[in-house]
Amino acid sequence: MQASGTTDPVNEDNAENATQGRRAPHSAPNSDDERISGKLIGAIVAVGSLAFIGILTETVMTVLFPQLMREFNVNTATVQWITTIYLLTVAATMPLSSYLNRKFKHRVLFLAAVALAVLGSLTMIFGHAFPVILVARIIQGIGSGVATPLMMNIILEQSPRSKVGRLMGVGSLVITVAPAIGPTVGGAVSSILPWRAIFVIVIPVILLISLPVGLKCIEQHRPTEEAHLNPLQFAAIVLALCGLVMFLNQAGVAVAAAVSGGAATAPAIFAVISLIVGLGSLFFFGWSSRRSFSPLIRLGWLRDPMVLLHLIAYMLLPIVGIGFGYVITNLAQLSLGTNAFLAGALVLPGALIGAFFAPIGGTLYDRFGPVRPILGAFFLAICGPILLLVFSMRLTPATLAGFYFIFGLGYALGFSNIMTNALRSIAPQFMPDGNAVFNTCLQFGGAAGTALFSTVLSVAQAGAGKEGTEAFSHATAVGGSWTFTVMIVIVAVAICCLITAFRIGAKRK
Repeated sequence: MQASGTTDPVNEDNAENATQGRRAPHSAPNSDDERISGKLIGAIVAVGSLAFIGILTETVMTVLFPQLMREFNVNTATVQWITTIYLLTVAATMPLSSYLNRKFKHRVLFLAAVALAVLGSLTMIFGHAFPVILVARIIQGIGSGVATPLMMNIILEQSPRSKVGRLMGVGSLVITVAPAIGPTVGGAVSSILPWRAIFVIVIPVILLISLPVGLKCIEQHRPTEEAHLNPLQFAAIVLALCGLVMFLNQAGVAVAAAVSGGAATAPAIFAVISLIVGLGSLFFFGWSSRRSFSPLIRLGWLRDPMVLLHLIAYMLLPIVGIGFGYVITNLAQLSLGTNAFLAGALVLPGALIGAFFAPIGGTLYDRFGPVRPILGAFFLAICGPILLLVFSMRLTPATLAGFYFIFGLGYALGFSNIMTNALRSIAPQFMPDGNAVFNTCLQFGGAAGTALFSTVLSVAQAGAGKEGTEAFSHATAVGGSWTFTVMIVIVAVAICCLITAFRIGAKRK
């Protein structure tokens, strides 16, 4: 029960509107003008390119994991923190996006994201110890955590109503192309240059392309507000995210140690403590947000079960979508014996071509509504891991790439439409809050996916000998079959959530 005098009345009104199924009008300015301005496209590209670079370098590092394991003398469970710490930092920064969007102008946030991206890249170039590399990834993660929701807020605030699905698809395209080319770039660059050259290349791109385009095209269509930061709630959500991801990681370490006959007590205790801290902090954040007059994120709109089910699906699917990059590149190198360049290239067809279908998925959403475009896309996507499971013990590089292509195509067609459909069901003034929550869940799902699948592979590899032996390759293939099974279950649960949400929407109509 909420304390008297501390309830956010607007928040409660919105929750009531959501419960009654009333669709809020879209907040795009100049709704009579359905043309998409060149400056809007430029702003999307400029801000999205910063998130693009962050994800690009994340997937570049993924394909280099075997090389980094040798350079820094760490194991599979440890090296994956290069990816996990980045995704976790992005997820921890996302809850601030609602506050930042209300408090600061778009251009100020853009410049902050540029500065963080450059600083993180410089740290990667000159860092020669594993902890320093992790610090660099944290800096880059904060930059991406500012840039990604900024791009989505610009789209939601400034795009014409009839084009919102298409432009959300364009925003998704800007971000999802990065996982497509990241492994290939990483494999290609590492074949001819030191891996740090990647970060030497991205700095001129940021300063000579993203920065001038953003300064020219980013506009402010909404006045700023006197928003106040609630540090206790921010600390709670950061602890929740860190605790839950650490639980997945340490639980995997404990299981792998138990399987190989090592000491599993310490990581098991740490996993339990992390779970308690994570869940406790999450519940405290929700409780505190309900009682606060000015919460970090307003959550009343989540009382609508249709929106909540969309959010669950939106969090589950990136576990598979982002985790796939880790699984394919490592399975190809450690089980099929390919080099880093070929392993990265296997991700390219599915991710790159699939990513370019994101705007098409948005167009289908604008034309036919949410049900057929979203469900059709994910019924197609689930066929990919099913085929990978069936052929898991006799995969070739070609079949690995081909079956992933099926998943990538379906994922790209439907994923951005989930968030679009959910946010169009809430009041305009709460869109920054919804954007913050959805993007936080996206990044948390990615961090959880990398931690989860690296754990599964580590468990399968435990006690199988050294890398390069036949026993180790076979164990990795077995771990691949386990990961594909987990992927199928996750996608199936997400589809069930979406079907239930659409049934609720149909009953309201």
